Amino acid sequence: MNLNKTFLIGNLTSDPELKNLPSGQSVCSFRLATNRVWTDKESGEKKQKAEFHSIVAWGKLATLISQYLNKGSLVLVEGRLNTRTWDDPSGNKRYRTEIIAENVQFGPRTGGVKASSPSLGGNNPKEQKSVEEEIPTIEEGEDIDVDEIPF
Repeated sequence: MNLNKTFLIGNLTSDPELKNLPSGQSVCSFRLATNRVWTDKESGEKKQKAEFHSIVAWGKLATLISQYLNKGSLVLVEGRLNTRTWDDPSGNKRYRTEIIAENVQFGPRTGGVKASSPSLGGNNPKEQKSVEEEIPTIEEGEDIDVDEIPF
């Protein structure tokens, strides 16, 4: 039995790039930064290292990512590793390992969401309560009505 599954939680390093292929298929690519934090055994000092990942999404998932995510957005990506090969103009063999996104969960929007309604404390700012956003999970191949996304 084999398994090719990747889970990453990180921040976009730039805005996603959406392209439409001649076939009409949408493809979106973006880079994701993840951090690893550990304590050095010898010095007791905290260390940190960033890793950068290339992510590719297809179809409706690609379109939604390009609409709702931007540089700095927190996101959870579930996908699989894929390595592409090609020959550059000089004839050298090139390789690129990417994560093909299968499921994506958007993180909370920056700045938070505040609501003002009678059930949440009316218009008195001292009585207002923060409303937690529902974070949509989007799966590859899933039919999605963009109007149903709570943004």
